Amino acid sequence: MSPAIAVTGASGRIGGRIARRLSAAGLTPRLLGRDPKRLPLIEGSALAPPAAYGDGEAMRRACDGASTLFLVSAREAPERVSDHRTAVDSAVAAGVERIVYVSFLGAAPDATFTFARDHWHTEEHIRASGARHTFLRDSFYLSSLAQMAGADGVIRGPAGSGRVSAVAHDDIADAAVAVLLSDEHDGRTHDLTGPAALTLAEAAAELSRFAGREIVYRPETRDEAYASRAGYGAPSWELAGWVTSYEAVATGELSAVSDAVPRLTGRPATSFGDFLRGAPEAYAHLLP
Repeated sequence: MSPAIAVTGASGRIGGRIARRLSAAGLTPRLLGRDPKRLPLIEGSALAPPAAYGDGEAMRRACDGASTLFLVSAREAPERVSDHRTAVDSAVAAGVERIVYVSFLGAAPDATFTFARDHWHTEEHIRASGARHTFLRDSFYLSSLAQMAGADGVIRGPAGSGRVSAVAHDDIADAAVAVLLSDEHDGRTHDLTGPAALTLAEAAAELSRFAGREIVYRPETRDEAYASRAGYGAPSWELAGWVTSYEAVATGELSAVSDAVPRLTGRPATSFGDFLRGAPEAYAHLLP
């Protein structure tokens, strides 16, 4: 298998981890991004020409000569699916034979979490492209679970008593590299989750243990959730994404616990407690 792997999102928390791991494995990952100045300096890597997902010609140039594209989803935006389609089509036109796409747990056309619908539409387009493909459907990030608590020590949202199987960035990266370095995952979808699904009340209790102060979860109704976030001045589509992320927890759509991380990496998935133990910066805003 050709080692020419183009990695998008290399300036972010997933793509950067992937690029470093591929370089450590002796490969020369090609780093894609809109602004080369934001891309990390990783020994053994190569920089592709600047490219935004929605710029078809730039994406074609950036992917030229690569056999595999590791595709991290673009930031949430109304045009995200359209940009993904352009990126996929351009990569295939450039000769990319395989796409490994970071999707989302429970991606479906009618998913409660509105942003998860974008992932489903992107998956469908990749399937139709004719490229070999693998989908990595990750759950919420453990770091995001910690950030749900405000500085006042309260997690607010319409999640009810639902559970979420949040996963660590490092676990996603290790699983993704195992897929990228193998030819045995074509046509497969791997759900990447933590080792357990927590209620937000349980997450708050764990945060309390590490922060040394009481962190609580206060359920909201849908109307209360929109009202408590109205002051951020976010557009309606973004507010809907924020609120429905909690509602997807309430419906149980994010409660599945998969064995994919240990199966792909050969080690247990990271628990919320172990994550907090190794990442005190994740709850620094909660410290007394």
